[in-house]
Amino acid sequence: MLKFLSNTRSGQFLVIGVFFTIIGFILNTMGGFYSSISFYGAIFFLGFFSAKKAVTETIHSKAPNVDLLMVLAALGACLIYYESEGAVLLLIFAGSEALESYATNKSKSAISELLSHVPSTAQLLKDNDEVSEVPTELLKVGDIVVVSKGAQIPIDGYSDRKTQINESSLTGESMPVEKEKGAEVFSGTFNEGNAFHLEVNKTSDQTVFSNIIRMVEEAQKSPSKISKIIDRFETKYVLVVLIMVPLFIASLYYFNGYSFEEAFYRGMVLLTVASPCALVASATPATLSAISNGAKNGVLVKGGAAMESLNTMDILYSDKTGTLTFGDFRVLNYEIPEDILNEVVYMEQQSNHPIANAIVAAFENRNFKDIDTSEPVEEIAGQGVRKGAIEIGKPSTFIGYPDKNYYLDKVVEENTTIFVAKSNEIVGYISLSDEIRYEAIEAVAGFQKEGIQVVLLTGDNEMVASKVAKEVKVNDYVANCLPEDKIKHILKSQRNKKVVGMVGDGINDAPALANADIGIAMGSGSSVAIESADVVIVKNDLAKLLYSYHLSKRLNRIIKQNIFFSVSVIILLMILNLLGYLDLPIGVVFHEGSTILVILNGLRLLR
Repeated sequence: MLKFLSNTRSGQFLVIGVFFTIIGFILNTMGGFYSSISFYGAIFFLGFFSAKKAVTETIHSKAPNVDLLMVLAALGACLIYYESEGAVLLLIFAGSEALESYATNKSKSAISELLSHVPSTAQLLKDNDEVSEVPTELLKVGDIVVVSKGAQIPIDGYSDRKTQINESSLTGESMPVEKEKGAEVFSGTFNEGNAFHLEVNKTSDQTVFSNIIRMVEEAQKSPSKISKIIDRFETKYVLVVLIMVPLFIASLYYFNGYSFEEAFYRGMVLLTVASPCALVASATPATLSAISNGAKNGVLVKGGAAMESLNTMDILYSDKTGTLTFGDFRVLNYEIPEDILNEVVYMEQQSNHPIANAIVAAFENRNFKDIDTSEPVEEIAGQGVRKGAIEIGKPSTFIGYPDKNYYLDKVVEENTTIFVAKSNEIVGYISLSDEIRYEAIEAVAGFQKEGIQVVLLTGDNEMVASKVAKEVKVNDYVANCLPEDKIKHILKSQRNKKVVGMVGDGINDAPALANADIGIAMGSGSSVAIESADVVIVKNDLAKLLYSYHLSKRLNRIIKQNIFFSVSVIILLMILNLLGYLDLPIGVVFHEGSTILVILNGLRLLR
């Protein structure tokens, strides 16, 4: 905290103001003129940034704010020679502002620490085979970067050979992943294999980690629903107070027999205690602390509203591949003509789907010399890929095709199977298997314990869906889902007044994530899915989502505590002032003290 104060201009002014306040009270015990001068100095330094903020924001928004009330109360105290109270008022107010700024910066620093693993430089291979160190932001798509053994990968790109990559910083998986030649590798991960050359496929501002950083920055600027309500209330409330205080002073002076100085003093007390400082601070520090906590634990929430509403879910829909399962497929068996198989492998090289990666890995070193590479490969979300007359996709894509039943009889339905067709005729199949994420079983049980229904939505066949649903123990499942089918289920639940969450990782999940009340993407998923989601599970651990759900519950509980406490203090202090039992120093201490307590209560969410 001391380091934070010394590194900011407002913090430095606060320290100087504290010094002048202390000197003022010391001189006050001796009597004399100099104590007042010291308090005026304290008021200048302590109120400088509040006054600046009050004026600029009032002009910009054309509405008064809390800072304006505090500055007016301090100036009013000076007018009736209570400069010591004015200094104490601004001291505690500036202290609470510094504490709130500290909470904001603590949130930013915690997230920066999470994402600080990305190298700032890269070893660029030039045309003359020389290697030079350059900043990653200067790298262009197509540049070749040398990645040494044990080095951290500086930018996203394609490997020129087989290697072992530790992706724990991104996916949470401690075991290195074997990457084939041409496979995509990501910045921030570690090369545990031999040195390789990386062909840059994204600029530094487009990488997975840079997108995460951008999302977090947007999250910190995106207020929660409660914060928006409080902000709207603040503007109207401050205006009411500014009208009420002069009327209150006039009523005491003209109708209650108070002297002008005493009536004005009571007005300044009212102006101080009626200010909604604690109420305004009820939500934002707590929300930022919760976002920071989630980020440290591998869950990025894109905004305060998403963090606040995460615990309101009634039903959680989940994709299968890469979400409840690892998405790390392996080919079990196949039946397909050799020339068509070459086409299939070539086509799957153009996709980054887990099934495509498994097929490419299983049939490496194929001969593509007889393949027309000028013909475009089209990826159809939720179905498969197509190149000219050749189609690859799940069985449900080939309704009405000849020999479909012949091939269905050949495959084991509990395995994931894709069919290959040429000129509208099925010519073969490939069967693959996937593994269940055991942490997903724990997470599903945790959500169900909280009363949330968990439903599996998958494009796989009935047998595969049934097997996974049974192992993970979800409430229900729907097989053979196209992207539009997932949206239909989400919209149906929403029409039934359910708050819907959706977890997915693929391009085909993006529309469902966008339509859900709370879209949740796996960190290793497609960039489209991550863009469409409100929450990103960086390390692919669904148990982390359950953690964030409980964090969201704590957040809402703390915000409610803060609102109740701050409103209660304001009402109590206003009543005591109306009855004449409250003087300015006590009012300042209790009012501003309640603001500090509210902020400290919100900071508990950092733990």
